[in-house]
Amino acid sequence: MKKWILSLTLAAGVVGLAACSGNGGEDVAKTKAGNVTKDELYQAMKERIGEPMLQQLVLEKVLEKEYKVSEDEINERLEKIKGETGEQFESQILQYGYKDEDDFRTALKFSLLQEKAAIKDVKVTEDEVKEYYDNLELPIEVRHIIVDPEDEELAKEIKAKLDKGEDFAKLAEEYSIDGTKETGGDLGKIEKDNEGWDADFREAAFKLKKDEISEPVKTQFGWHIIQVTDKPEKEPFDKAKDEYEYELKLSKLDNEAVNDAVKKEVQNAKVDIKDKELKSALDSYLKEPEAADQSDDDSADK
Repeated sequence: MKKWILSLTLAAGVVGLAACSGNGGEDVAKTKAGNVTKDELYQAMKERIGEPMLQQLVLEKVLEKEYKVSEDEINERLEKIKGETGEQFESQILQYGYKDEDDFRTALKFSLLQEKAAIKDVKVTEDEVKEYYDNLELPIEVRHIIVDPEDEELAKEIKAKLDKGEDFAKLAEEYSIDGTKETGGDLGKIEKDNEGWDADFREAAFKLKKDEISEPVKTQFGWHIIQVTDKPEKEPFDKAKDEYEYELKLSKLDNEAVNDAVKKEVQNAKVDIKDKELKSALDSYLKEPEAADQSDDDSADK
């Protein structure tokens, strides 16, 4: 799945700014020092977050009119993200500015709407989908025991103990030099193309069968003994073809392509912003970029 989707840089959840625009004189808070009206709240919010929030609300309305995202689709994507982030899911969504899972779900829905707009015109053949399917490696779950780069002999001794049936988790707790010793060497899921993992480590891990234990593997971090604890099988192609076709189309996208697709939808929607102070909120979608000034280039060539 494309990393631009999983990078957790989705738009923030929508605050109900639009709801503050009606019944301007109605109080939303009362104090002995004076009341706060909806007009005052709207104006204050507009000054602070008006343009980005209006942009968000307009984009959602435009995309929701043309595309539908079901709760099942949101749940499916959410489960995939949870599977890839593991126990770090909650801390990661907090790190990227989401207050809770519901807030993240709102942003996820918006991301899926953008996806559907962007892949609409992406064409792939069945042969391309089959090739993508054949070359795809699903994430695997691994654990390891790691010792110092100078301790190859120790790594071999540990491998010999494993071959005799000694417990992997206990040996990891006894010998490993990293924090995974506290969890029996568990590293969670890894993807074959994730460059955050050492290339030699990935290559060795993906050659293993489920439950198989590697010979000592040298990386820049030390000597590893790797075990694959889960290696899921792909669904048959005929059953999963639609899913892999969708993923292949996504793999052909980048942020620029997504933005261009959303821009086209906004321009077709004939947006007319009535509030003068927010007129420029959608300029990046409604205005074409100005042509570069060629005068400097011309003078530089002389």
